[in-house]
Amino acid sequence: MDLRTLAVAGDVITRSHPDYETARRVWNGAIDRHPAAIIRCTSTADVVAGLAWGREQGLTIAVRGGGHSIPGLSTCDDGVVLDLGGLRRMEVDAGARMAVAGPGLVWADFDAATQEHGLASPGGEISDTGIAGLTLGGGIGWVSRRFGLACDQLVEAEVVTADGRIVRASADEHADLFWGLRGGGGNFGVVTEFRFRVHPVGPVLPVAIGMHPAAAAGEALRAVRDWCADQPDEVGVNLALITAPPVPPIPPELHGQRVAVIAACHTGDVESGGAHLRSLERAGLAQLTPMPYVALQSMVDAAVPPGRGSYVKSEFLGHVDDAIIDALLDGWAAMSSPLNQILLRLMGGAIAQVDRDATAFVHRDAGWMLTAAAVWPDPAADPQPHAAWSRAVWEATLPASSGGGYVNHLYDEGEDRVRAAYGPTTWDRLVDLKTTWDPDNVFRLNQNIRPRTAQPA
Repeated sequence: MDLRTLAVAGDVITRSHPDYETARRVWNGAIDRHPAAIIRCTSTADVVAGLAWGREQGLTIAVRGGGHSIPGLSTCDDGVVLDLGGLRRMEVDAGARMAVAGPGLVWADFDAATQEHGLASPGGEISDTGIAGLTLGGGIGWVSRRFGLACDQLVEAEVVTADGRIVRASADEHADLFWGLRGGGGNFGVVTEFRFRVHPVGPVLPVAIGMHPAAAAGEALRAVRDWCADQPDEVGVNLALITAPPVPPIPPELHGQRVAVIAACHTGDVESGGAHLRSLERAGLAQLTPMPYVALQSMVDAAVPPGRGSYVKSEFLGHVDDAIIDALLDGWAAMSSPLNQILLRLMGGAIAQVDRDATAFVHRDAGWMLTAAAVWPDPAADPQPHAAWSRAVWEATLPASSGGGYVNHLYDEGEDRVRAAYGPTTWDRLVDLKTTWDPDNVFRLNQNIRPRTAQPA
């Protein structure tokens, strides 16, 4: 590896650097990889130079935004990591309701800047998640039923392609690439700038939070499922089966107990939102409270710190009937770790109002999204019991599948699962796009869509 030909403004971290051990770490502590070099890019020019150098050296290329890739696809062994953490441009044009954001930002940064103007765009619910990876895979958040996915807000992107060109992708320029960026992940290039629509949200929202011990969980889940059937698009709902951690807003008497958490927010008018959510409160399922949007976005941060081991299985569901609820309750009782979580997110609303073929994200008709997240405190521990638990919960829900999993939640599950996340028609279109924009499969550390010119690794 010859560093003499690498000309970048940002730092280059190799194994001899005192920051190497810290720099190589990602959010999932079970990922323990040792790249040959980490290039801390500070500009698009650094990305171009780092990419060209990595290719010249014959090194595997990984791209890291926030580092939240659960299977560790933002790092590698013996290759080069293009760390985009230094690309942190953030500009909000409140009059035009547009925001320009760099890929080094996390959602806490983005939300803080947009909320200064009473604006927001759908984004992640763990505030240190990077905006880049989440958006490129779709991006589902609290306000998605009202406004759509994160990728639906994207109006333009600056992209460094595999051959080192810098292009703009939008509905009017390189429209094929623009289509693929919205759900196709990091397969087609390095996005160095995002331009998003932003919308009036908050800053204070009515939020309903209910917590129910295990004995009452089944009744509560069935009641809120039925309640969800006729809610307006302004209502977002998350259900979680967890062991209650010792963090707010969970009361001390529930700490360490298995608890079903019901969380709903209304992102429209506060008065009408309160009326909608009070119907949930009257059913004994939740307590209404005002909450700033940025607090809602970071509400679970303390419960999911970086450095733990994690393995996730995900599936989009067409329905959640009593049999599915019973299966989830059984899986909850058999958790491999008290840190495990079973999550259900209500889909629909604006997500479903976008044509299936308008973007590479195709799960527009899903009713719910299941996430079975196994989490364990010692990242060096054997992951197999935890992965087996996650797979078992996922398998129990497959009778309700609407056709595949969420690409941002796929682990190392093979091409068939990636293909299923897109469906045959979109998959074929993505393969054609990959063949055009990255025929050598330079960007393969992702949920990979191989070009027709590449063979399986």
